[in-house]
Amino acid sequence: MSTLADIKNIRAVALRIEPMLFYVTLEDGRDIGVPYNWYWRLAKATPEQLKNWRFIGGGYGIHWEDLDEDLSIAGLILGEKSPNPPK
Repeated sequence: MSTLADIKNIRAVALRIEPMLFYVTLEDGRDIGVPYNWYWRLAKATPEQLKNWRFIGGGYGIHWEDLDEDLSIAGLILGEKSPNPPK
């Protein structure tokens, strides 16, 4: 069983943008499919905006420049969502 400390040390090595989900490949070989509607900025983004991403923190996070969105790999693994904009 993985601990939170173990999860925080997992990095991403690739990201693939698809129409309904984005897929993150982890350094241990696993792929995680994540629906855009888990994150309100991604859900409203254009395909061009979704393609403008980069890894941050050596692969511990993903940043979408056009959207000002940062997601941690640990948060993706844990299923942390932000489906609604803050009020």
